[in-house]
Amino acid sequence: MMVNCCGLLTSQKEPVPLKSVEVELEVRDHVATVVSTLNYENKEDKPLEAVFVFPLPGDAAVCHFSAKIGQTQIVAEVKEKQKAREEYDDALSSGQQAFLLEESEQSPDIFSLSVGSLPPGESASIRLEYVTELAVQADEGLRFILPAVLNPRYQPQGSEGGSVQVTSVPASLVPYSLSFSARVSSPRPVSKVESNCPLDPLQYLNTEQSQATVKLAAGHKFDRDVELLIYYKDAHQPTAVVEAGQASAKPGSLMGDPVVMLSLYPEFPQAVMSSLASCGEFVFLLDRSGSMDGPRIKSARDTLLLLLKSLPMGCYFNIYSFGSSHEHIFPKSVEYNQETMEEALKKVEGMDADLGGTEILNPLKDIYSQSCIPNQPRQLFVFTDGEVGNTKEVINLVKKNSGSHRCFSFGIGEGASSALINGLAKEGGGHAQFITGTDRMQPKVMQSLRFALQPAVVDISVTWDLPKGVSVTALSPPITALFQGQRSLIYGQLTGQSSEAAEGCVTVKYSLAGHPSQNQLHFSLQPAEDTGLTVHRLAARTLIRSLEMEETERRGEQDEGVKKKKVVELSVQSGVSSAFTSFIAVNKGNGETIQGPLVRRNVPTPMMQCCMMSGPPVMYEMSCDMPEMSLCGEEDDDDVDSELEECRAVQGSFADELEVAEPRQPRRDPLLQLVSLQKASGYWVLDPALSAALGKTSEEVENTKPSGVNKEVWATILALIWLHGFKMDSQEEWELLAMKAASWLRAQNAPCVTECVDAGNSLLGCKVQKDALGL
Repeated sequence: MMVNCCGLLTSQKEPVPLKSVEVELEVRDHVATVVSTLNYENKEDKPLEAVFVFPLPGDAAVCHFSAKIGQTQIVAEVKEKQKAREEYDDALSSGQQAFLLEESEQSPDIFSLSVGSLPPGESASIRLEYVTELAVQADEGLRFILPAVLNPRYQPQGSEGGSVQVTSVPASLVPYSLSFSARVSSPRPVSKVESNCPLDPLQYLNTEQSQATVKLAAGHKFDRDVELLIYYKDAHQPTAVVEAGQASAKPGSLMGDPVVMLSLYPEFPQAVMSSLASCGEFVFLLDRSGSMDGPRIKSARDTLLLLLKSLPMGCYFNIYSFGSSHEHIFPKSVEYNQETMEEALKKVEGMDADLGGTEILNPLKDIYSQSCIPNQPRQLFVFTDGEVGNTKEVINLVKKNSGSHRCFSFGIGEGASSALINGLAKEGGGHAQFITGTDRMQPKVMQSLRFALQPAVVDISVTWDLPKGVSVTALSPPITALFQGQRSLIYGQLTGQSSEAAEGCVTVKYSLAGHPSQNQLHFSLQPAEDTGLTVHRLAARTLIRSLEMEETERRGEQDEGVKKKKVVELSVQSGVSSAFTSFIAVNKGNGETIQGPLVRRNVPTPMMQCCMMSGPPVMYEMSCDMPEMSLCGEEDDDDVDSELEECRAVQGSFADELEVAEPRQPRRDPLLQLVSLQKASGYWVLDPALSAALGKTSEEVENTKPSGVNKEVWATILALIWLHGFKMDSQEEWELLAMKAASWLRAQNAPCVTECVDAGNSLLGCKVQKDALGL
């Protein structure tokens, strides 16, 4: 017998049991607590098992999982993964209800939730809670991301795929709703909250404006991850939070002792910061898999143009690109000069998203197999939409080579794997950036290039000064990288009691460009009120992640067993999930068993349209009982094909809309037009192309040149005036190449610079001061 046919069904005309997702976010300073409630209802006439695979931030500490059926509330426990799985299967086979939450072994940002044995007509609501730290953006905003899009993850050939099954549908066809609200509080006023999704207006809760709430406007389309950017006044001050241990846990254990969380923002001397390195080996690795098609690959090409123009003379560089196979522009890194830059730019112009799947491991192995160039520190820039299945293997390879390079990563587009992008930068001692929606890639990439050109911070050490009787155990891995204005977090477990003044001090010492430096933070050992166990859970998550990373490195059977045991113990004790544990809840309830065979339903996850239309990636095994979603009409099975056609038509028209929405790009943005004409050593040539880029005729440009002035000097001064006069809003994109132009001009010792600047201002209608040009 067919069920009532209405709304969205699978192509087999099966209803989807997940009805709605409600998310409440609480942000305190830079720590977020997220509570998600998933509401299920079985409208069929047989008992169901609903399986939902969904993304979470890669560094989230999942710390609570419970289910409510009718008036019964069951709180899940953390158990070793295999045990939890067996307990779940046993419960289902004996007619009980059970709930299982598992982290993917391949990638810590994918979870699978199984709701077992939902009887006909029954509803269940699942509550899931996690805590995470918010990343600091280039403009000092704090970024919270609620991943709503899970793109199919490419499984490399011959690799063992995880057992995760992902059932994906185009975002426009997601059958459940999302509501999202946030409460933000901080010791400092909240100046604004921005989002890539429509928000209801920010509401302040007090006159100091240090507490506020904000809500997602109704009708979220699931076509993007939900991103919030939170800005505080005088944003980033070093802080310390001490949290009391759990009264019920044993003293001396992680959960029983107080834990301290330190946020440090190193400030480097201005003199050192302004001296950017003029050496280095810059290796750019660009994802050209099918899912990068369209605006993503165009933006990547424009970004490579800016990067190549901004590199210092005397450095070395190479560009690799990858899909199912990989290519390089030069057999090995070459010295940067006009000839090599032009050759590279020609090749970049022709790069399309035409290389198939996402095999990132082999190009990385190829890069690491090249020997390093003496006195040219290697800096690797990885651009990818992060749809890989072998995340841990890739991150391990970067970690193994972290002594010989720094890795800067860029996650492009909705659904990029946060575990991959953050993991590459963290293990590679670099910096991670995410580029979504209408974000311009260029400013974020140029910020990372500035970080890469900053002298590397070396010999980093952390020392604690605590009262007599109190000792500290570091819970975070050693700090491997420090960047100006970026936060470093340190977690420590405090053991023992002190009768003396309750104040501690931590000192971070490091060497920067040969100068020894240090930053110090004094803090009270008095535990903060009302933080619950948030800091303990974040500390446990940090320790679990670093143990898991070691775990995969050491291949000795015995070592592996010892590490796994440690992770399981820590995970169970702290109630924070790991790759080796799961949350399991069984409703022992009223003892009535559920009758009838159990039917599995996979809840679909939204994915981006471009993934639907690119070549066929090898994915996590798609679930065979639910190949696609369709809009349901008639009831007999002969219509399945016509429904699939209808679904494809919907997808097609959705794709057309996407294309229409993409504004028709002019041939080239005027800024990129001007930048493309600059020579490798920093100057411009006086020619018709430059005149056109400046919006003038050749005659106007040549006739206003002061007499006796070299043509290249005049051209370069005009280009600099145009940048400062018309493009100050995108200064971070061209700042480095303008510095290169100014230093070329200074080296020419040209006479009449002031006269040239005056003449240039009157030609271009600007009022730029000579000093502003750096001359």
